[in-house]
Amino acid sequence: MKGILPACLIIIFAATVATAAPSILVIESYESGNPWDRSYLDALQTELGGQFDLKTFEMDTKRLPASTHSAQTEKAWQIYRQTSPQLVILGDDNALKYLGPRLLDSKVPVVYLGINNNPEDYVPTGHNLTGILERPLFEFCLHTIGQVVQPTPKRVLVLFDNGTTSRAAVAEAFKNNTTQLISNILVELKLIGDWDDWQQTVKDAQRQGFDAIVVGLYHTLVDQQGRNVPAAQVLQWTSANSPLPPFTFWDFSVGSEKTIGGFVLSGLEQGKAAAGVVRKILAGTAPEDIPPTVGKNGKFVFSRHQLRKWNLTVPEQISGKAQWMD
Repeated sequence: MKGILPACLIIIFAATVATAAPSILVIESYESGNPWDRSYLDALQTELGGQFDLKTFEMDTKRLPASTHSAQTEKAWQIYRQTSPQLVILGDDNALKYLGPRLLDSKVPVVYLGINNNPEDYVPTGHNLTGILERPLFEFCLHTIGQVVQPTPKRVLVLFDNGTTSRAAVAEAFKNNTTQLISNILVELKLIGDWDDWQQTVKDAQRQGFDAIVVGLYHTLVDQQGRNVPAAQVLQWTSANSPLPPFTFWDFSVGSEKTIGGFVLSGLEQGKAAAGVVRKILAGTAPEDIPPTVGKNGKFVFSRHQLRKWNLTVPEQISGKAQWMD
């Protein structure tokens, strides 16, 4: 009997190891309460949760000041070392920027998503990293605004905070130009870091000759005390105080106390696309054999409440394809 029990335990342990789901560590640039993160995490859980053990770490770099990012990177690295995952997913630019170079020296495959910058600005091409790029659909969104707002706007103000993601998106899409002609609409771009400046810019938009506002990203604004202003507060205030109809590039900014909507990107689609890459890698394809791809699956999303507020109508050729938030 003394020899049988240890043997049974060995068999049970071996069976447990053999059936344990492969682990995947998801390192978020932001936090799980962020609607973008929530969307792509839901997609990853739906697509991969049944086969893999998904673990997450929140770097929270949208709300925490840049002075803390180094410490957050160290925490993420320690979690990586403790969990020893079979694969790492890096969500958004800061995760790739801070963790990508370290993970280059490992044999663990890495899949990134939501990258607005050129990934080569963070890590060399090839090696063990690949993934999904995020490119806000500026042209499609502005074309949609031109169909919803009549007469067609001549000038549109696009507002972003000045965080890493915003600067990367602007550099890629606008080539660092502050003005651009898109769909015969003169678009003026402003990157703003201060909450008071954001408020004043919104209030002055109509007097400055604009016909509509597009709310880009707004998660890293700080008040006079240097404290992060909650993104929900920024969006709600902008919606309530804008003298012009507000549109957006992302689905999480659409709603009754948010923006009208438009042709937008979704974190859900980024998560689905990343999950497809994960499956290929864990089935045996090397990351360097999977070129980075742009997630282009935008969709029409609108708020009925906001459309009524601004007395706007979505054309029939768009409304039949649209998703309605309220």
